[in-house]
Amino acid sequence: MPALTFPASFDSLDEIREYVGKIARDAGFSDQDVYSIQLAADEAASNVIEHAYAGNSKATFELSCAFRNDRLVVTLLDHGKQFDPSKVPQPDLKADLSDRKIGGLGIYLMRKLMDEVRYEITGAGNLLTLVKRKA
Repeated sequence: MPALTFPASFDSLDEIREYVGKIARDAGFSDQDVYSIQLAADEAASNVIEHAYAGNSKATFELSCAFRNDRLVVTLLDHGKQFDPSKVPQPDLKADLSDRKIGGLGIYLMRKLMDEVRYEITGAGNLLTLVKRKA
């Protein structure tokens, strides 16, 4: 599947969830896995919109989703601020809500929901790759 270009706007999230959900369903993933993939893609896109572009809704990013070799691979490519999710510490889920730091749960969710989460800075931009293996 070719990459689709989306405006860096939260209004894009419904279309992104539908796009990755359709490919995951067509590939035969369970309803639970489809939901997990949609949620991870939603979190990834939200991070690009909120952090890489800091609300610049004129900016765009590319998203592709493909199934091959029993793996669904979702990639997001942006040209915004660089950010390495591997540097974000695991959230303290046992801490009282009032004591928790704001942020970091989206990355935690992506790591929990997907089998692989990779981030790299390339000549083309910031590339985030999410992989879900078919059970």
